[in-house]
Amino acid sequence: MTLHQYVGALIVQHDSLLLGQRSPTRSFYPSVWDIFGGHVEPGEQPEQTLIRELREELGIVPTEWMHVETFVESVPEHDEETRYDVYLVLAWSAKPVNRQLEEHTTIEWFSLSRARQLELAHPAYPQLFAHALGLAHRSSDAISKK
Repeated sequence: MTLHQYVGALIVQHDSLLLGQRSPTRSFYPSVWDIFGGHVEPGEQPEQTLIRELREELGIVPTEWMHVETFVESVPEHDEETRYDVYLVLAWSAKPVNRQLEEHTTIEWFSLSRARQLELAHPAYPQLFAHALGLAHRSSDAISKK
């Protein structure tokens, strides 16, 4: 069985999520809103992919993150399995800038209610967004109590 590995980043600041609208020229999921990330390269660990992809796509380096979810999708007729590791990114260096217009035509911050109204790349995103924002609130509460 062939395994394809991907990493995704839920970038959260205050009560907002940073999402990118995929380019209409993309072969998979054109023009929909998505989280940032990409393929795990051979010999690379998922957290290395997270750092590399966010640097390439947004010009940021994550400094605080946690793994929040793993999605596994099987395609038995092609003997393939796809694994998506999703990380909640709470802190980073620099200001996010859309550095790869061929990937995303635009990037934007969204509240949970606005994000739920978008055409999203995956049906599990609204629930995942709510979970990530809850974790972000608990993390910031724990930090502020120290």
